[in-house]
Amino acid sequence: MAHSPFTELQADVRHRLLGIARDSISYGLEHGVPTTVGEQRLTGVLAEPRGSFVTLRQQSKLRGCVGTIEPVHPLGKAVAKAAFNAAFRDRRFSALQERELAATSIEISVLSHMEVIAAPSEAALLETLEVGVDGLLLQEGWRRATFLPKVWEQIPDPADFLSALREKAGLPSRYWSDSLSFQRYQAMSFAEPALQPVING
Repeated sequence: MAHSPFTELQADVRHRLLGIARDSISYGLEHGVPTTVGEQRLTGVLAEPRGSFVTLRQQSKLRGCVGTIEPVHPLGKAVAKAAFNAAFRDRRFSALQERELAATSIEISVLSHMEVIAAPSEAALLETLEVGVDGLLLQEGWRRATFLPKVWEQIPDPADFLSALREKAGLPSRYWSDSLSFQRYQAMSFAEPALQPVING
């Protein structure tokens, strides 16, 4: 994918999104719900429905990660909700405490639009994937799972990447069926305090 779908996510937009995420967590600590993002803050890309994830870290260790791949809500509202859920609703962790907030860094991943992959075989799918760039959504009936592009850092081999994704969806690691469907996407990730984009997610 030679053309980046993230030209609208300039430094000021990334800064605004990080501010919304931190505001939502702070508001959640006091009120138990995400902050309400007023319409006046939803301008430009922040008003567009986009998939997004918010990841929380403390000293580089994961402290929460929640989001959605579907472009259901305007980006500004989606980030506010994801930040709150990452802090307080990620079942892998206890709810964030106020004393932890200052030591918690926020990373946001904004997703591009989905692209359906026509894959008549596993070999064709693996040949289509762009390592380090593509996120992948797998669906088989009611089973579905996704890996963000950053997962390539842990699983750089395409065959292993696909096997692990099938297992995440509750399928055998070597499962294949004509009813399997795939969509790919890209992600731009940016974090506090640096605002430099990472196109590979």
